[in-house]
Amino acid sequence: MAVRVRLRVRARGGKEVEASALVNSGFETEKPQLLIPLRLAKEVGLWPPPPDAQIEVFETAGGPTRNYVVREALEVLVEAEDRRVGPVVCDAVISNLEFEVLINDKLGGELGIVLLDLARGKWRFADDPWDKVRDSAPPQFWE
Repeated sequence: MAVRVRLRVRARGGKEVEASALVNSGFETEKPQLLIPLRLAKEVGLWPPPPDAQIEVFETAGGPTRNYVVREALEVLVEAEDRRVGPVVCDAVISNLEFEVLINDKLGGELGIVLLDLARGKWRFADDPWDKVRDSAPPQFWE
């Protein structure tokens, strides 16, 4: 299992979607970024990509891949059973290969997500009591 959280994702155009997202500490960048599959990009109005989108190369375990990046295009909130955290403004990374939403290291940090047990999908917010343990959300695939 992995750690996934429920998000509310809003594009700067105002469209909003709920999605499950995988917290990926290996997705390292300088700024908060949310990788979104092409189908989700269409739903929030970021596909076709806006004129300010840039193509960037990302190194992955499977080799380099090119994705569109739209700077500060999204507002993201984590929706837990007892509270919401956010919004955090982040870049949208639009992938035509990935089917899951991925939270990068910086966005996870900004949202206060603390990974407790990756094998069991356990996590908490940074300001939760030390004994508060949250369960992973189920995966959601945007095929």
